[in-house]
Amino acid sequence: MKNNIQLLRKKAKLTQEELGKRLEVSRQTINSLEKGRYNPSIVLAFKIANIFKRNIEDIFIYDELDEEAGI
Repeated sequence: MKNNIQLLRKKAKLTQEELGKRLEVSRQTINSLEKGRYNPSIVLAFKIANIFKRNIEDIFIYDELDEEAGI
């Protein structure tokens, strides 16, 4: 799933490591999220939204066409 995590993280001047610590996940998880290789649980998605004070829909971009193509 496409997302704006990297953009928001950089605007907040956070490293992947710092964001991971705040979310209680590894830096590798943040990297995988940013690259769209990993879709977060709903709980993690809400935590991310809360940290950046955004709606989930502002962070994660759901594209039905991507879903159908298996992306």
